[in-house]
Amino acid sequence: MAGVVGVARVLSLACCPAPCTPQLIRVITRTKASHTTVRTVSSRPAAALSPAALSPAAADAATTSCLRHIHGRSALPAPRSSLRTRAPYSTSAPSPGRKFVYNVAASYIAKGRGYDPSVHLFQFNPYNRVQPLKAPRGKHARPESGQDAFFVSRLGAVPGEVALGVADGVGGWMDSGIDPADFSHAFCDYMAATAAAAPAVMRGTGQPLTARQLMQKGYEAVCHDPTIWAGGSTAIVGLLKAEGLLEVANLGDSGFILLRLNGVHAFSEPQTHAFNTPYQLSVVPPSMLLRAATFGGARLMDQPRDAEVTRHRLRHGDVLVFASDGLWDNLFNQDVLRIVSRTMAGAGAWAGTESGVQVAPDLRPYTRIGENGLAADGRPTLQSALATQIVGAARAASVNTKLDGPFAKEVKRYYPDEVWHGGKEDDICAVVVVVSEEEAPVKTNP
Repeated sequence: MAGVVGVARVLSLACCPAPCTPQLIRVITRTKASHTTVRTVSSRPAAALSPAALSPAAADAATTSCLRHIHGRSALPAPRSSLRTRAPYSTSAPSPGRKFVYNVAASYIAKGRGYDPSVHLFQFNPYNRVQPLKAPRGKHARPESGQDAFFVSRLGAVPGEVALGVADGVGGWMDSGIDPADFSHAFCDYMAATAAAAPAVMRGTGQPLTARQLMQKGYEAVCHDPTIWAGGSTAIVGLLKAEGLLEVANLGDSGFILLRLNGVHAFSEPQTHAFNTPYQLSVVPPSMLLRAATFGGARLMDQPRDAEVTRHRLRHGDVLVFASDGLWDNLFNQDVLRIVSRTMAGAGAWAGTESGVQVAPDLRPYTRIGENGLAADGRPTLQSALATQIVGAARAASVNTKLDGPFAKEVKRYYPDEVWHGGKEDDICAVVVVVSEEEAPVKTNP
């Protein structure tokens, strides 16, 4: 779940580039706690003032007050120039005569709910028929993930290609009687529908759908949905291509990590404007904008085009984890690596040899989903075991009041006078992918 920091600047840019109603306005106010409050004339969570718009003393006081109120995530402003740049692709080309298969599972739990790994689990089967989405799912049909949402979908008509993503709703909207989950879940539903129906090439570009374009189309759909009149979320979107390429678009402080043979190979950096103020996509009604405009200040412009895009070449045996901040605020990257390494080694998917850690040549016995939802050996599939163990560990860390996690260490680093120990309770959602290379079917002449 996300919230709103009490210090952020007002936005007044329409939420979609195409002509649309001016009532749809985007803001960047958001934090990571359940107590999320936007500072407006009526204290409604629409927009807030940036430290740059205040005097230095007022900004310090407001930021400290916000920290004490929300116990939000500690993150200093991150200028775009400070974001890491990466090479277009991270490794060598795939093996000839083989195809990539993406084995995907998701696990989740809402804040304050009991976690049951057998219930709070979704396994993606690419062979299931995709039903066209006529409208976002109602509240009764949503997973028990709170204000976090996720999607996994086939990507167009290309066999084996997958689109997935995680959106973290802004909890501060609850103060105005708005359910933040409405935005995040509808956003993911729209992206899933767009991905499933994606043509081979996009009109106007002549190129396949990109992760950033998918985010844009889902956002535009939410902006034009009359049932979503306010709300917001961060987003991370990934496209897994048939040739073993991963493209990621990340906006805000959800994130992903790529693990390879007992090592952290790549990971995303959070995007923030100020302390506890991640980049986000939002819709704000005009009445709220008028109240927020009282604070004045320059206008910021968070849109899907602001998302950081990275591309990576995948390998057989790689593990990907896409997750909301409920995970990253409670587990370090090395914590996730330890869980994944232990699980992969325990299953026999990663094995130590004289030449180092190696991947089992064939992962299908561990990843293929049977009719009962289990693997061929009768145990949970590898991807579902990874997803549930990661979320279970994050859930346990979030309620641990003694062991300091990433969130607590960030608070101590930037606000040493503040007292915070243990984890940080929040909604938690993780989508896990086990990458495997398998022999491609041999084409024969009819």
